[in-house]
Amino acid sequence: MTLWAASGTTKRSYAAGWRSRAALGIPAGLGLALLVLPLLALLLQADWARLPSDLADPTARLALRLSLLTTTTTVSLCLLLGTPLAWVLARSDHPAVRWVRALVTVPLVLPPVVGGVALLMTWGRNGLVGQHLTAFGVQIPFTTVAVVLAETFVALPFYVLAVEGSMRGLDPRLESVARTLGASDLRYLRTVALPLVLPGIASGAALAWARALGEFGATLTFAGSFPGRTQTAPLAVYAALEQDPQVAISLSIALLAVSILVLGLLRGRWLR
Repeated sequence: MTLWAASGTTKRSYAAGWRSRAALGIPAGLGLALLVLPLLALLLQADWARLPSDLADPTARLALRLSLLTTTTTVSLCLLLGTPLAWVLARSDHPAVRWVRALVTVPLVLPPVVGGVALLMTWGRNGLVGQHLTAFGVQIPFTTVAVVLAETFVALPFYVLAVEGSMRGLDPRLESVARTLGASDLRYLRTVALPLVLPGIASGAALAWARALGEFGATLTFAGSFPGRTQTAPLAVYAALEQDPQVAISLSIALLAVSILVLGLLRGRWLR
């Protein structure tokens, strides 16, 4: 009797477990399909024989070269400006810092086109800063500099948040010991903190680079799409859709490959 009862309980537990797995697995599978199917369709629709010639096309080559130049410059700006900003946010407990952190994260949720309009109102001919630059003959909109500013605007928050999180994880006793030994804030940051948070810096830089590479809306609004000057790879994909969709697919695959490479590096042992 006891064996039968135990067997019935086991069967009910197994059935309940199967229903729970199905209840979770079905929506999880649908969610995964929504992400994977478009990528699979992109790969299946590609004319792989044309891929080398499409990427060697002068317009595509210029767009890829410009993207490489602007994203590298953007990451350099993120390292130069974002590291001190992350350090200030990580070390300060002042109530105003919470508002500063909120302002830093605004570009993460702001529609890219709105970001482009905001940049235009700042650096444009009649903008908040641009009107003063115009007096010296300096015009930023619709130039390569505008591309870098647009990419930095959307990529810098990714870098700052990643590095701030790493800096908050530092043992505060390290700073106390450094101060006891007479080290200044700058020396402690340079010799102790930065080497310890180097994985976070590398992760943030990779995220910022990937975000800058995929920037579209703010760049189009603020810099336009001029081949060789402001037309980055995403803008070239958009332009190619109207002329030769296969070129757009080839460029998309190139960007997809770069994105996968960046994710592979992020998950690599050297970043952990």
